[in-house]
Amino acid sequence: MTQIMSVLLMAGGDEGSWTTVLFLWVPIIVVFYFFMIRPQAKKAKETKKFRESLTKGQRVVTIGGIHGKILEINDTNILIDAGGAKLRMEKSAISPDNTAALEDLETKK
Repeated sequence: MTQIMSVLLMAGGDEGSWTTVLFLWVPIIVVFYFFMIRPQAKKAKETKKFRESLTKGQRVVTIGGIHGKILEINDTNILIDAGGAKLRMEKSAISPDNTAALEDLETKK
């Protein structure tokens, strides 16, 4: 890290220093994009697709851990039956990861 800082501090003296800085920052930005930004955007897209594909009668798990069955679906919220109690909540409260784990458990039984 100190080497990068010393190169950046020395940049500005001659023409070769700009190319050195460029060769340092371009790979850092590319690595940051492919390991941080792109996977996060991909996961957000998959989560949105999951929430749009929810169907009536599907068993789901909320982020808070409530297990239930979908009774009604609106644009932004859903009504679930959780052991006799009817709960209305936002679609964003449904956890795609926990619901997938629930479906895997049900198929193994």
